[in-house]
Amino acid sequence: MRVPLTPSADAGPPWAPYSPGPEQPWNRRRIVHLHRSVGFAATREEIERDLQEGPEASVDRFLQGQGPIGLDSDFERIAARLGDAAVDSRDPERLKAWWVFRMLASPDPLGERLTLAWHNHFATSNRKVDDLGAMRRQNDLFRRHARAPFGDLVNAAVRDPALLIWLDAPANRKGHPNENLARELLELFTLGIGHFHETDVKEAARALTGWTLLEGAFVENQLVHDAGEKTILGKSGPWRGADLVSILLDHPATAQRLAGRLSDLFIGEDILGPEDVNELANGLRTHHLNIEWGAATVLRSRAFFSSRNLGSRVVDPVGFVLGAVRALQMFAPPPRTLRLASWITQVGQDLFYPANVGGWPGGRSWLSSRALIARANFATTLMAGREFGLHEPPDILRATGQDIDQTASLDRVIETLTELLLGYDPGPAWRKPIAATAGEGSGSIAESARRAVALILSSPEAQVA
Repeated sequence: MRVPLTPSADAGPPWAPYSPGPEQPWNRRRIVHLHRSVGFAATREEIERDLQEGPEASVDRFLQGQGPIGLDSDFERIAARLGDAAVDSRDPERLKAWWVFRMLASPDPLGERLTLAWHNHFATSNRKVDDLGAMRRQNDLFRRHARAPFGDLVNAAVRDPALLIWLDAPANRKGHPNENLARELLELFTLGIGHFHETDVKEAARALTGWTLLEGAFVENQLVHDAGEKTILGKSGPWRGADLVSILLDHPATAQRLAGRLSDLFIGEDILGPEDVNELANGLRTHHLNIEWGAATVLRSRAFFSSRNLGSRVVDPVGFVLGAVRALQMFAPPPRTLRLASWITQVGQDLFYPANVGGWPGGRSWLSSRALIARANFATTLMAGREFGLHEPPDILRATGQDIDQTASLDRVIETLTELLLGYDPGPAWRKPIAATAGEGSGSIAESARRAVALILSSPEAQVA
């Protein structure tokens, strides 16, 4: 028997559009939840704008890639220049910094969030590829197809040179099949575990024979392709690689897996029942596995904005590090992206180097003891500023947008900061020990505010979104 989405206010069809009401108001907490889940946090100005304009306009901005307030209109030219320089340098850290710049400054934060999700789905590591140009091109491929029909994304991804190297595709030849690409295509990229047999993997590998690289580009070498008949998922024919992908995309399990991916990306554990994911999967099949339709359905839904979904997802390392920078408006000057990328790695997410073919486990695995210590150290270091190339510690009082000066109440400053960073104020009892620690021995309200930020970001409440 299915457990309802939530009692009382949250009960009802989970994919029905969210409509604000007395029990589910459109407030700062839901706005911060939207920005931290879909992008990389919101500034005070963006929160106030969304509060006035309502949920429909706020979600539409993400879906349309209309950008954060104050975006540099020359972003794409700057990003391209940084990407070219990173590849030419042959320094993986600079390529990570290029992507960090994109995530911080892009007019399309949802596009970057989806790019990160597809990097995790088609997990490819430069540890084996050893080609920064190929890794950058794969990253751009994920970005171009971030909202596309899933079939377009899969067809492009499985022909991508970095992925083919990663999964040993050039070694897959007639008479000597290598099953790596076939196995991950079935198990990770489309159907998921439990929807195929080992014979399907072997036959799929035969269909993929001849998929290789020539001068770094995908080619289909007919001389080493096995042209014989294969039976895959009960369908027989002289299948080639393209036929295999079509068979997999038509299978209901692929829509189910895509629905699960989108649900996991934006909605926390135990919020949805199996019937809810099935309903989303059915909608995706009706809409030809269109990722944009799926993302829009989830982000406009009652499930996404439900009370149970607020604070239900562990913030990933990218979201934790970049969210602090964005929420605190650390843009003029910005922290060095090389150092931000390094801290993302220390917190547990090494961009372009996923843990294995299954990507990063995510969820509670982000919160190991080591990772929590790293998060606290990052917050303290960010507030000092020097390691990030800032000549002065960040001006936290300016980021609050309040009439706060040297005579302001520290408790009022902390209340404002918690609303900015968490989306809500946990209350006086929660703020009191933070105020006591932040104010002890401090020479100014500005210094106390920076200490308070480090303490807030180290709290359990800041680890979830």
